[in-house]
Amino acid sequence: MIHPLSDCQSLNIGKNTNIWQYVVILPNAQIGENCNICSHCFIENDVIIGNNVTVKCGVQIWDGIEIEDNVFIGPNVTFTNDKYPRSKQYPEKFLRTKICKGASIGANTTICPGVVIGEKAMVGAGSVVTKDIPANTLVKGNPAR
Repeated sequence: MIHPLSDCQSLNIGKNTNIWQYVVILPNAQIGENCNICSHCFIENDVIIGNNVTVKCGVQIWDGIEIEDNVFIGPNVTFTNDKYPRSKQYPEKFLRTKICKGASIGANTTICPGVVIGEKAMVGAGSVVTKDIPANTLVKGNPAR
């Protein structure tokens, strides 16, 4: 289901994926099957989202972000893809960030660019992820530990 009040420009949307109102998805984004993209989200071009992924309200997923299968992204999670952002000055290539299978990211977490969050890792709400998180690990805080 693609809500009529969304702006879904991508044709790469899997079966049984729900895209709710006020979501913008750019043309080259890839989203798997059975996902739920809640309202007020933005998904840029160089983004890959696997199957069975939940993205709660208010999340922006920028170029260079990959989210594997069965991942939960809580409301208002903030992804970043540029360590030294300047207006109208773009890196040649954005850093790659990967959220591995089965990971859960709590509400209002900030994820710095270029990190990998391991399989089934859990990040507590309000955390700031500044480095890679190993698989099957629970982290929280600023910086997340």
